[in-house]
Amino acid sequence: GSASAAASSASAAATTLANKADTTYVDSQIGAINVSTVSTTAPSSPAQGDMWFDTTTGVKAMKVWSGSEWNQMSSKFSASGGTESTYSSGGTNYKVHTFTSSGTFTAEASGSVDYLVVAGGGGGGSAHAGGGGAGGYRTSTAFTLSAASYSITVGGGGTGAASNATRGANGANSVFSTITSTGGGGGGSRDDSNNANPQDGAAGGSGGGGAGADNGSKVGGAATSGQGNVGGSGVSGGQEATGGGGGGAATAGAAAASGVAGAGGAGNSSSINGTAVTRAGGGGGGAYIGRTRGLGGSGGGGNGS
Repeated sequence: GSASAAASSASAAATTLANKADTTYVDSQIGAINVSTVSTTAPSSPAQGDMWFDTTTGVKAMKVWSGSEWNQMSSKFSASGGTESTYSSGGTNYKVHTFTSSGTFTAEASGSVDYLVVAGGGGGGSAHAGGGGAGGYRTSTAFTLSAASYSITVGGGGTGAASNATRGANGANSVFSTITSTGGGGGGSRDDSNNANPQDGAAGGSGGGGAGADNGSKVGGAATSGQGNVGGSGVSGGQEATGGGGGGAATAGAAAASGVAGAGGAGNSSSINGTAVTRAGGGGGGAYIGRTRGLGGSGGGGNGS
């Protein structure tokens, strides 16, 4: 008799639950059940134990309110690789994988990530030189990944010009999955031997600055769309000739003025690791002895010399 009653009670509770929603039901056999909300937005003022099926694109998972944060219950994403750290923001815990050299990022299950990929910056030119452009800067949220291992390439910075006849070298690309950030453009140099044939800045993620010379000056290099900004132009004028600043992720490199080299463009700020950090500033342009060199842009841009 008692076994029959228990079965009947549980059956009745299941029938009730199947026909109503968004309410808490209590049954002596199965305890309390908090029926979930289905939405792309978390329920406001949740109580401990409330559940939410997050239908945000790239998530599609059940979550439960612990009393202080939403904990994911299904389709849990985990990964390894790089230097790992954690932080919490808005009731959500984040795990960060930082790569400062090439390596492998392994996703143990399908899921989505936020990413920031910065390429190597360009090298500066030689004599009245343009500054190097910042490496390409790409960032986004909710980037969907399958369970797999992904090779990470971290591009190095370009070397400075070896002589007055050559530009600074472009930086190397950085790559994550299908995301490639283009290396920064090298800065232009003064000329070959007659002080009258300066070089443009090279194109890149952000463009390198153009050089100045006794006679003539050149423009900054072009930037890659969505990754950075153009370099600044140089200015001519004998010992007053100076180079333009390299472009940065946030702003273009500054054009040179007589005796005053252009500053590097500013970088962008990101809090992807839990702390606001500015990255991808352009290099400052170069000037003759006693004149004013260009300062590097915020976010790692080197000063001109």
